[in-house]
Amino acid sequence: MPKHNIPTVDTMGDELIKDEMSDKIISAAEKIATASGPEALTVRKILQSLAITNRVFYNRFHNISEVLDIVYQKTIQKIRDTLPTEFDPKKDFFEQVIDFVANTLVISYRAKNHFNYYVFENDSVSDYNYRWWMQKIREIIEYAKEQKYIKNVDSEVMSYSIWCFCRGYNADAVGRGLPMHEAIKNFKYSFAFLLEGMRAQEA
Repeated sequence: MPKHNIPTVDTMGDELIKDEMSDKIISAAEKIATASGPEALTVRKILQSLAITNRVFYNRFHNISEVLDIVYQKTIQKIRDTLPTEFDPKKDFFEQVIDFVANTLVISYRAKNHFNYYVFENDSVSDYNYRWWMQKIREIIEYAKEQKYIKNVDSEVMSYSIWCFCRGYNADAVGRGLPMHEAIKNFKYSFAFLLEGMRAQEA
């Protein structure tokens, strides 16, 4: 996973410290946000958690939003890292797709419902994230078409449809706090029907 980017110079020209304590602050923030939600994260709670002073914190970060943004990026990266780099031709292509997409839902629940909902909603509305996921989905669709796993569908249209289905299901299930086993079971059931409509007809 790429190292998080911590600004090294603030608006006043003073250098910010990047060290082991910086990582401890980020870890503490992640634990607090995961346990209680991002809205509960404050500098004071981080200071109390690590028994450090204001100076220690502000020598390393400008504000709490900067720390939360790093935590948010780390969580998003965990989800993106679940994407397969290749598919096993000996296994069913559709089952592999369903499993890796469902795994993003698992990560969402493991990150705690309300925190990951914040992460998912904030990242999903960004143009960069939208384009990133659309590209990845298109690549998988193009691969499936080349291998003749699916029909000759419109890759752009189907990428958007799949994006909307996954984003909407994820956001609602996590937001409602559905039990993880129920959410994953229902997602796999529904997503399988969506993919089945794309399956190439056997000769």
